[in-house]
Amino acid sequence: MGRRRGVKARLAWPKFLMSLVYHFFSGAGFFSEHLRQLLGQDYSDGSASERRQACPWEVFARLMRVVLRPVAERKKHPQAFYGRWRLLAVDGVQFSLNNSPAIKQEAAKAKSRRGRAAFAKMSTAVLLELGAHNPLAAAIGRKAESEWRLAMSLLAQLSGEGLLLADQLFGRAAFIAPLLDRCRAVKSEFLIRVEKRLKSRITKRLKDGSQLVEVDVRDKADSHQIVRTVQVREVRASLQRPGFRTQTLRLWTSILDWRRAPAVELAKLYTQRWEQELYFRHLKSELRRSERLQSQTVETAAQEISAWIISSALIARQRARAAKGMVPILRVSFIKLVELLRPLWMVLSLGSDLLSKKQQHQLTDRFLEEAQRCLTPKRRTRSCPRQVRQPVSGWPRLRRNRYWKDPVQLTIVRA
Repeated sequence: MGRRRGVKARLAWPKFLMSLVYHFFSGAGFFSEHLRQLLGQDYSDGSASERRQACPWEVFARLMRVVLRPVAERKKHPQAFYGRWRLLAVDGVQFSLNNSPAIKQEAAKAKSRRGRAAFAKMSTAVLLELGAHNPLAAAIGRKAESEWRLAMSLLAQLSGEGLLLADQLFGRAAFIAPLLDRCRAVKSEFLIRVEKRLKSRITKRLKDGSQLVEVDVRDKADSHQIVRTVQVREVRASLQRPGFRTQTLRLWTSILDWRRAPAVELAKLYTQRWEQELYFRHLKSELRRSERLQSQTVETAAQEISAWIISSALIARQRARAAKGMVPILRVSFIKLVELLRPLWMVLSLGSDLLSKKQQHQLTDRFLEEAQRCLTPKRRTRSCPRQVRQPVSGWPRLRRNRYWKDPVQLTIVRA
């Protein structure tokens, strides 16, 4: 961060950032209370607020680039991989902001047919390691950027030997073309759902039921101008559930050799993209303490979101340690692990001068043994119908909940 000018700060930046993450993770309480627990140092909430507002965003962006790293190992966690590729996903989520005067002045509320929304939103895109619910990169919309644009900025952080899954929000040529270039540069692949109405030209039909297609990338300013043409492999699959209408998946992938990834396997693999929605649920409903962010400005709200994302990465590491390669990482209960971590961190922080290093390690090992017992049962097939309770244009109305336990019947459709 460079040298500080003026009077030396009472709390160095590394300790301040560590305390901030600890504060948002620790549950109820003020920042001053959590900082005193962690470091044994008195620091007022007013001083902390001024310090946060003076902290440039680049510090948190760099912090996430350093902290967010892969967790799953190929030999210990085969569920997190497909062949030689690490399973990844990219998607966006929105957080509700407070109605403070500073936020009202900087952030606009969305409009609807019933008027403006109750709270302004801040969009965030996350590049996620699916098999561990571990964030690898994040882009936060401090300037009201869309989820699509934020996800586009994450392509530069896509690492090698990964298989990126994404929903049909990103299934367009303008996103796939730069993604394809990045994948070729780092030896990764992608599997994206696209809309039925997107046009493509079939160039070759393959034995597994898929086909190679060409897609035109058009100029943003002039849609009649074709900038380039990319080649992808298209997979069409029919999903049938007892008592529900049939759904059709249209997928584009950069894996052109059908022998390396048959169409049936890719269609089944795409269903794991739903893990990112479960990660967002953990992040918003089980890790946070309120429906809205606590921060009073747009900049500090972005800092708060980054602290939540870093906290989720720390939890993913502890889930992997608790699994010990004996069970899938996601079988270790997220919420139970959080409830174990919070008192453990407090004991280690308050008793750092009372417990020896050996005793601290023994206590941590016992915590991991207890966490390994907190396993969730094998997850059932997704049973959330694509319906809403309130009538909204384009969506069927949900009148009663229906569930199923039978496996989904998947059939490859030849174009």
